[in-house]
Amino acid sequence: MLINGNEYKSLWLEANRVLMIDQNKIPYSFEIKAFEDYEAVIAAIKDMTVRGAPAIGAAGAYAMALAAAQAPDEKFRSFLRMAKDKILIARPTAVDLANGVQSVYESTLKFIPDLVHARQIAVLAALEFAQKSEEDCRRIGVIGQEIVPDGARILTHCNAGALATVDWGTALSAIRMAHRKGKKIFVYVSETRPRLQGSRITAFELEQEGIPHAIVTDSASGFYFWKNEVDLVLVGADRVCLNGDIANKIGTYEKAVLAKEHKIPFYVAAPLSTFDYTCNHGSDIPIEIRDEDEIKRWGDIQMANPGSPALNPAFDITPARLITGIITHRGIFKPKEAAQKTHQSHS
Repeated sequence: MLINGNEYKSLWLEANRVLMIDQNKIPYSFEIKAFEDYEAVIAAIKDMTVRGAPAIGAAGAYAMALAAAQAPDEKFRSFLRMAKDKILIARPTAVDLANGVQSVYESTLKFIPDLVHARQIAVLAALEFAQKSEEDCRRIGVIGQEIVPDGARILTHCNAGALATVDWGTALSAIRMAHRKGKKIFVYVSETRPRLQGSRITAFELEQEGIPHAIVTDSASGFYFWKNEVDLVLVGADRVCLNGDIANKIGTYEKAVLAKEHKIPFYVAAPLSTFDYTCNHGSDIPIEIRDEDEIKRWGDIQMANPGSPALNPAFDITPARLITGIITHRGIFKPKEAAQKTHQSHS
């Protein structure tokens, strides 16, 4: 991704350290944080220094590599298992985290009792997982831009860009590629309350790439549908089920309902790591409930009545029937076919 004219990834592994762009500081400042301990990476996942399903998956994989480096010889297997369990509960909704952690954990176990080799394999497996996710996202852009017509006015929600992945993005990968091909496009950026990933992060990425856009409040989307000024909805996903239901940032479902009502195509972009081949329906997905202060406070500023409770689900479920297609690194599929098609290609 381009930031201040330079190319970056959202996170990477370097000399037994995980480095990541602090997404909590974007767009107010640009900071890169370094972590040498797997528990510090867990904290970064929880406090959303790193966020976005594929980026969380890569962070989980890198955390496992750090855990393998930290594990004492005499307790290597039990230490690794303990670290795996701790990382897995850092954020429960995005399946990429479990996929990244399990990939490194299982690869590493195969080389016990040769612990020197096992530690090396942990690093290689983490790098391979992250690189595969990055390449998937690049391919999603190449394939996804084909459904973006010249002159399209696109609505997106949350941040499905390079910062939410290792690079390129999912929904924003298709938008980036369309822009680079010279298509004249315009993006409505839904602000995405309460943490404002749209107005802070997506808008930042689009500005850096020179892509025309404007931020709209979450509740203004219906107004632009009503005015016939939305041609396409493109979003990412935190989990894709076998039946084509998806989990994504809270507010996605209502965008899908609006798109259906106004007969506007609604596409979801997702890499292989976001598919959960063990999850049958959206109702099976655990929904993370975050602290009410994310709604009631902004830093030191009280934003709501202090004595009132607030409900803060971080994700919602969009059923397959509302989704036009799921854009993957292998092609664009009907929701009910996507898991099967990607699983076959993975096998």
